[in-house]
Amino acid sequence: ILIFVDGYLFSLNLWYIKESTPLSFEKYLLLFSSELELVIKHICKMKKLIIDAAKDKIFFMIINNDINYNISHENTKINFEKMITLINEFLNSKNLKIDDISKIYINRGPGSFAGIRNSLSTIKAIHLVKKIDYYCYSLDDFSSVKKFKYENIPNLCDKFKIKKNLINPIYIS
Repeated sequence: ILIFVDGYLFSLNLWYIKESTPLSFEKYLLLFSSELELVIKHICKMKKLIIDAAKDKIFFMIINNDINYNISHENTKINFEKMITLINEFLNSKNLKIDDISKIYINRGPGSFAGIRNSLSTIKAIHLVKKIDYYCYSLDDFSSVKKFKYENIPNLCDKFKIKKNLINPIYIS
């Protein structure tokens, strides 16, 4: 942004400075900003983490552009207590860190009370510390989808307008 002196302030011979952009420079600034946006989009690669602990297995999936990685663990009390460790081990095995994740998708149920509670509290803690947005989905949200695949969850959350950073768990007794 260019700053030009625009005139005097009253009659005291004091200059006042007004921030303005000449119209002749506007086209160059627009061109530059669009090029900058293109570069940023090219550099920022989205890595998404999907977590489902509502079933009989704790399931993790990383979506890294066109490559997907997944792993599952037994749905046990011991694994609930070390869920953040399991997530970090999974990310480390793919040469990633939690800071590399741009969005987290987590199953809010229906399913195992302990699995949902522990996974939601872990993700909420990650969100508070790292400011990573999360989306709480339910498989019931996607009941109209004929061929459900975990790698489609980010697109399905967009399609069904799942709200960001909202927790609304569904437990079964």
